Amino acid sequence: MYEYLSNNCTCTCILGAFMLLWVLVWFYRDNLEITKVSEKHVFVTGCDSGFGHLLCKRLDKRGFRVLAGCLTEKGADDLKRATGPFLKTCILDVTSTASIQKALEWTKNEVGDKGLWGLVNNAGRSLPMGPSEWMKIEDFESTLKVNMTGVIEMTMNFFPLVKKARGRVVNVASVLGRVAANGGGYCISKFAVESFSDCLRRDIQNFGVNVCIIEPGFFKTQVTSLEPIERELHRLWNQLTPEVKESYGDRYLDKYINIQRLIMNTICDSDLSKVTNCMEHALLAVHPRTRYSAGWDAKLLWIPLSYMPACIVDIALKLVLPKPAKSV
Repeated sequence: MYEYLSNNCTCTCILGAFMLLWVLVWFYRDNLEITKVSEKHVFVTGCDSGFGHLLCKRLDKRGFRVLAGCLTEKGADDLKRATGPFLKTCILDVTSTASIQKALEWTKNEVGDKGLWGLVNNAGRSLPMGPSEWMKIEDFESTLKVNMTGVIEMTMNFFPLVKKARGRVVNVASVLGRVAANGGGYCISKFAVESFSDCLRRDIQNFGVNVCIIEPGFFKTQVTSLEPIERELHRLWNQLTPEVKESYGDRYLDKYINIQRLIMNTICDSDLSKVTNCMEHALLAVHPRTRYSAGWDAKLLWIPLSYMPACIVDIALKLVLPKPAKSV
């Protein structure tokens, strides 16, 4: 009996020592950073505001040569005023092939023979979001063109430059690319970004290029601003036929909006640096992670929920969303 307990204790100690060593090695590798940052170019899309705007300012302070794609002249001017002389901007609409090609030629001239160290596909839109039955095909397409097709077209065009530098592609997905919590193109597009990133990473793993996925939770940006969300929900409601409106009931829209207000006011985090910290690590780390989850709700709610059986997720969302007037 004593010998049995002694052997068990020895095995436990060996296992504990191995796990401790593994954790220490992981932390050491995770904190290793690249050198010669000032010689590396990073292209970021969607830099007018939010995550992209903040990321550009932080990368500029780090010493990167930042190339910022902005949708508007005002966004570009605001960013240039807040950064140093090495940050450069261009006007970029990721839904336009001509605009992407123009940005690509500009980038080639900027990076020269060094290639592009990082491509951060940050540009995105969320609206319209709401019950799927309220959507028309153009409502889906308006979001998919930015969040899905835009990411793919940007990556395919800029990838030769990233491959040349043996750099990184950083794609901004979402926790709603793990759990489809509402209708519209947003969740669909973010699931697509997850899938595209996984496929790309596996296809190019022998070329020394890393593909990283950022999965933010809910943060206070233009994407989660209540005013446009409510405006779009009213637009969607007003385009419904009388029969569909009757099936949901007159009070359904108000209840749905109140739930959106509760969710956004309760969950949304105002500290955008939690997301840009992940983006920075993906660009600076010698061994970047495949996925980064940003925000307490991502880590404690959405990611764990994504591993649950579908019936559990369905029940959880059913408890949150209002019931239509003619529900079964």
